[in-house]
Amino acid sequence: MNEKQETAQGREQAFSALVREHKQTIYTVCYMFSQDEDEVADLFQDTLVNLWEGLDSFRHESKPETWIYRVALNTCLSADRKKKSALQRVELSMHQNLYRDKSHSAEQARQLHHRIQKLDLVDRAIILLWLEDLSYEEIAAIVGISVKNLSVKLVRIKEQLKQSK
Repeated sequence: MNEKQETAQGREQAFSALVREHKQTIYTVCYMFSQDEDEVADLFQDTLVNLWEGLDSFRHESKPETWIYRVALNTCLSADRKKKSALQRVELSMHQNLYRDKSHSAEQARQLHHRIQKLDLVDRAIILLWLEDLSYEEIAAIVGISVKNLSVKLVRIKEQLKQSK
């Protein structure tokens, strides 16, 4: 095997490991941006493509998880604006399906999802990251706002969610 093949193989292995480690994060972001199971799968696939294409440009100035959140959020925000779905998709099993799960916790997740869907896109992104238990500094870095602005937005978003039905 030559050096170029070894490099390509190493890149593929690194990417596979990254996806395995963070697939739940990617799925959660995609789930928060759609009410349709097929569209969530499309967003998941688009996010994987964008992560693959951006892998060489990741500068390791932040944690990989922060970079993955940013790519996933940007993918979902772009898809929402463009509503594109012409690319050929490969079926992936995510081993979790909140659309078909009938448990009490899945019902609570669906209710929260319904309320979150009423928020504007940036607010959805913020509350998603907060629910994922990221620090204010990490959320602010991903969304591209100051920590102070984030804390004000979170108070407002939480109040909107309480008032929503």
